[in-house]
Amino acid sequence: MKSDDQQEIIIKSLNQISTIDLGSLPTPLDEARRLADKIGLSKLFIKRDDLTGLAGGGNKARKLEYDFAEILKGGYDVVITAGGIQSNHARMTAAAARKLGLDVKLVLGGADFDIPKGNLLLDVLFNAEIRYLVDDDANSSLEKEMQKWADELLKEGRKPFVIPIGGSTALGALGYVKAMQELAAQIESNNVQIIVGVGSCGTFAGTILGAKIFMPEAKVIGVSVSRTVDAIKNRTKELINESSDLINYKINAEDCSIECYDDYHFEYGIITETGRQAVELAANLEGILLDPIYTGKVMAGLIDLAAKKVIDRNIPVVFIHTGGMPIIFSFESELGSNINYTKIFPN
Repeated sequence: MKSDDQQEIIIKSLNQISTIDLGSLPTPLDEARRLADKIGLSKLFIKRDDLTGLAGGGNKARKLEYDFAEILKGGYDVVITAGGIQSNHARMTAAAARKLGLDVKLVLGGADFDIPKGNLLLDVLFNAEIRYLVDDDANSSLEKEMQKWADELLKEGRKPFVIPIGGSTALGALGYVKAMQELAAQIESNNVQIIVGVGSCGTFAGTILGAKIFMPEAKVIGVSVSRTVDAIKNRTKELINESSDLINYKINAEDCSIECYDDYHFEYGIITETGRQAVELAANLEGILLDPIYTGKVMAGLIDLAAKKVIDRNIPVVFIHTGGMPIIFSFESELGSNINYTKIFPN
């Protein structure tokens, strides 16, 4: 079968799966010339999924379009999800639930706090009921508490829908299969290197699968913000196989190149020096806001991998900006220490 014919079949299968409009799509593809010059790349493009629009934007909007279609179709009346204190996924899930008139419960974890900041402040504004696991943001703990809460709600006669951490399901990953179809239409050649952050693996899996279908010459490189490479590869393969089944695309994830690096984070949710530097560099050279937990670390990885020649400087690079801007406002002491100002006292 010709590749064009196969793409048409896959597109038809994708379009037959129910979604609900939550994001402002397609997102722009911006060229970052000054940043490219600084780090020695021939061309650098930024896929602006921070501009998906829902509650400050981010990659989760693409996944939630699938999840909430299933939620509405199934008649569920309350949504439960979980994440760390600055979870982009939790913030956007809460916003989507409110937009669609649904109740929302969040299980969050991490260091104790005095005043809600960043994403947590937005969770409060969306009036999400929160159970907070102090000093514990382990996925196993969050998942256990989610299930406990769901069981309680069932006994009360409610109908809860549990969205996994990060929204990383086979269904949600299709959002990034479509994103690669979108990217392929925006760029002149699909001979590019795509850099994407990896946490719960849904975006990574969808990007790899979508690139294989719509951008077969592209190379996808993941930069971890939380997990080890081995854990990422195992989960990503599972999602690729499950997602491909949903669109009747025959593929064995073992045949996919899964390239990922876990050298750019120490602990989830903790700012790194190279991540801080990357945040400042993108802001100073391009006016683009990255965050210290996710995209800043991914950009730090991109810069280092280019310096080590893992990334080919002569082949265009596409950086997928997955959002996270609200997180900046929970790191004011770390990011605001270099303030450049002069105090003027009126006479």
